Parts: sequence; C-alpha cells; structure tokens
Amino acid sequence: MSAEINLPAHELTRVPLPKFVGYFLWLGTVGFGGPIALAGHMQQDLVDKRRWISKEDYVEGLALAQLAPGPLAAQLAIYLGYIRAGVLGATAVGVAFVLPSFLMVLVLSAAYVRFGGLPWMQGMFYGIGAAVIGIIARSAFKLTKLTLGKDKLLWGIFAVLAVSTAWTSREIIWLFLLGGVVALLVKALPSRMQAARTSSLMFPPGAFAIFGTNTTLIQIFLYFAKAGMFVFGSGLAVVPFLYGGVVQGHHWLTDHQFVDAVAVAMITPGPVVITVAFIGYLVAGVAGATAAALGIFLPVYLVVVLLAPSYKRWAKNPQLNAFVRGVTAAATGAIAGAVVVLARRSVYDWPTTLICAVSLGVLFCWKVPEPILIGCAAVAGLLLRA
Repeated sequence: MSAEINLPAHELTRVPLPKFVGYFLWLGTVGFGGPIALAGHMQQDLVDKRRWISKEDYVEGLALAQLAPGPLAAQLAIYLGYIRAGVLGATAVGVAFVLPSFLMVLVLSAAYVRFGGLPWMQGMFYGIGAAVIGIIARSAFKLTKLTLGKDKLLWGIFAVLAVSTAWTSREIIWLFLLGGVVALLVKALPSRMQAARTSSLMFPPGAFAIFGTNTTLIQIFLYFAKAGMFVFGSGLAVVPFLYGGVVQGHHWLTDHQFVDAVAVAMITPGPVVITVAFIGYLVAGVAGATAAALGIFLPVYLVVVLLAPSYKRWAKNPQLNAFVRGVTAAATGAIAGAVVVLARRSVYDWPTTLICAVSLGVLFCWKVPEPILIGCAAVAGLLLRA
C-alpha cells in the first residue's frame, strides 16, 4: 500500500467543490466494470493519487456502503460527497455520478422503442441477451467468493435463496429478511433498534408530491424504492426482485424485454441498477424513467445523509453486522438463482448456448471489459440472425 494514503487529514489536498463533483461526473461517464471496479477507481484517484480524501474516510465510506442497503458504488460516492461538503456535497456528487448513465439509458431506451421491431436490433439483442447471462453468472461467482468464504451458515442461506429464486422466478422478500434474522440469532444477540430507525427514515412526508396524482408514476417509484432496499453490494442483486415484480407481478415488460433491460445496464457506465430507468421508460416514457431512477437512488441518498453523522457509533455493532451478512448471503443466492431464471428465456438454442459459454469462458480467463464483450455478442447475434 502506498505511503501516501496514510497522510493525516491536514495534509490532504484542498480542492474546490465543483472540481470534486466534476470527478464524479467523469467517473459516471466512463466508469465500467461494476461496483468493485468503481470503488477501486475512487480509491486510486481520490485517495492514492490526488489525496482529496483520507484513507480513513474512504474505508469508513466503503464499510457503510457494504452495511447499508443500496448500490455500493453510488452509496460510496454520496458518502464521500458528504464528507467533503455535507448535504450539499452528497447531493451534488450523487446527481453527477448517476446523471451520465441515466441520460445514456434514456437515449438507448428511445432507440429501443423506435427500432425494437426491426430485424437488425432483434439480432443484436439475440446475441446480447445470451452474453448477459454469462456476465451475471460470472458476477454471481465473484460475489459468492467475496461474501461467503467458508461460513457454513451463510452457504446454507445462499443455497435456500438460490433454489427458491430459480424455482419460483419471484422475489421472496421475507426469505431475505429471514436470512438476516437467522444470521443474527446464530452469530450475535438479537437487536432490532437499527432496523426500526432505518425504516422510519426512508420516505419523508411529501416524497411523492413530485409525481402529482399520476398513480402509475407513484407505483413505479414505490416499487423500485422497495427493490432498492434489498440491493447489497452489487447492483445485480436487484435483478431477481425486478424480474418477479416487473415481468410476473405488474406485467410491465415481457421476458425478453427484461433481459434487454439488463443488457442496457451492462453497456452503459456507472451504477448497474440504472437498468431501472430503461424499465421505467418502457412503462411511462421519460417520466417513468425518472420515477424509477428516483425510486432506486433516493432511499440510498437518505440512508447516507441521515446515518452518516452517527455512523461511527453503530458501524461496529455486532448485531447489525450479523444481520447484514445474512441478508448479503441471501442476495448473493438470489443472483445465482436469477441466472437460471433468465437463462431459460435467453439461452434456448445452440447459437445462444455457444455465445453464453464463450462469454463466460472469456470472463474467467481474461479481464475483458463488459461493453466490449457485449459488442462482440451483438455482432455475433446480427450474423447468426442474418
């Protein structure tokens, strides 16, 4: 580890807030590779090279992002913004980090709606859908190694959620909570205070006023806000929830449209959960995309802003940590089960099987950026469909 990152706070480089926010605008525009890669960029750029953030603040932000629900990279970015300039910094950084990928998804969504019926776009997503299954499978494998280790209890929770998700093709929220409770009972004394405090802070009065009386937009916002509360670590953890509600519950999307939505998230930079904007656009246009994005990110923002001041007091709470580890194991199992669910819709003949297998093999053998892999799969799909 570089000696630079151990410098005390008073030796950090002072930087104007617009320049600090500009970094996150840049990272949100070019940052590929998922939450771990984005968090790594923040450490290398802000801690090691530029010395804008201390090592201690970065580590505390990373721990908060792992403990609290919400997409890890976005949560870490918002926390670092809070450390730099309070609520104003958290707000500016959060918007700057999410905005580029949100705008890209809007453009792709409009193109999808406009040209989705044309053979060339169908051919592209024929290949892309199969490659996405390989990418999700690889991500599930990496998360499993990272979060479970050799803990037999966590492996048991993982297995239950993997099987239940693959079998029912639905989000089973009470099983997620049960996984956390089981880990809590086994590993630490029960404590419900943290959960009660968090749930009371999620939606302040008037949170839905921006949607007026449009019940569809309110429904979209509430659904994605609920889903966002069960994203731990990787944005892909939201996929099993979204499939059950978006396809089977509300019938907003078809099976293939849902896989295409995940693919759109893979080919854009920034947080993976931005896939919700694509879903919202297909349901209710730009307003639906905005409602979905607010739903997934607003609870994350509120968690950081409201809990950051008292974070040091509860971060090392053994009961909270045990609960979160159990929920994380459940989320990882749900991702593994979602691979099976989505594969049944996207890998159904020998060309898609081949594309999926090659994608998975490439990811295990080489560090190929996901957008490049998806681009190659799109070309393969076009050639095979032609």
